[in-house]
Amino acid sequence: GGKIIALDDFARRQWADDYKGLIIRMSEQEVEDRVNAIINKDPNALVEGYAPFCKHLFVPNFLPGAKVEAVPITPENEKFLKTGYEARKEGEVAVLQRWFPLGSVEAPEATHLDLILYSREQIKKENAAMGEKKEEETAPWGLISIKAQTIGHEIPMNPITMMRNALGKEEGGSGVPIDREKYKQSVEFWSKHAVIS
Repeated sequence: GGKIIALDDFARRQWADDYKGLIIRMSEQEVEDRVNAIINKDPNALVEGYAPFCKHLFVPNFLPGAKVEAVPITPENEKFLKTGYEARKEGEVAVLQRWFPLGSVEAPEATHLDLILYSREQIKKENAAMGEKKEEETAPWGLISIKAQTIGHEIPMNPITMMRNALGKEEGGSGVPIDREKYKQSVEFWSKHAVIS
């Protein structure tokens, strides 16, 4: 099969040494090749995401040394939690985040990866709204994020990400309104977990 999934510019931040989250050491091309090999082998592997333009591909971890990004908050480790206002990229509004600094808590090795995909059409809409360059890529799906985890299904999206998405494309979101039930599930998970970054 041909190229169905292309690495999106938004995901490229995960190759930067200063990224707060899963830093990827495998080459961009090798990741893209592996992801396309997986989807070409099983075209029905895509799982519905939070909107029609979003899909997930849950696969066994193929990134050497990838550790889970979210760990439970315990009485022993909560003293290490930090907070701050951060934007994920230039042009986005900064939002309040909380995290464990790298090295402050132990993270288990990831068994699975959640590959988050956006449709080419949605990527074009969001890039245009943010005044970013015209999209040259033609692959129908863009890989926008890779999450390392120990489960083969979706960890709830962070509540603040849901809020940013509801703000609209001009603020760096997707324009999808908040689903109150999913938001409650997200709060339930993220009140007891934090990312390591």
